[in-house]
Amino acid sequence: MTKYNGNCLCGSVKFEVEGEPHVMAVCHCTICRSWSASPVNGASLWKPENFKVTSGKEYLQNYSYSEGHKRTWCSKCGGHVFTDHAETYGFVDVYASVLNNFKFIPALHLNYENTILPMKDGLPKFKNFPEDFGGSGETMNE
Repeated sequence: MTKYNGNCLCGSVKFEVEGEPHVMAVCHCTICRSWSASPVNGASLWKPENFKVTSGKEYLQNYSYSEGHKRTWCSKCGGHVFTDHAETYGFVDVYASVLNNFKFIPALHLNYENTILPMKDGLPKFKNFPEDFGGSGETMNE
């Protein structure tokens, strides 16, 4: 089974994911944008049992802006590592950009109604979320 390793910016927190993500998506929500200080977030959703922190657990801090979504970072460097959505969606979102040698190939866009960086890539643009994630399932034009 394929394994990908990742780490925070300073390397104090190391982790691995195994297999392939359930889905890869580009999120445009205002929460992800504020958290990442970026116009979008490259999300890769993994089953919790396929994600493991291998070192540096003592440096992990988290914050829940909304219940069931623990945004986690390294207390030494401030580098963002993952968001634990297991309680809400059954997945851990490991930020695609912190996985080494991982090819990020998004399948869809989330919360596109909030975009500040329109993208014309032919992928489905969900107004909020697909129905199986509790959203309306409504899509938008590019």
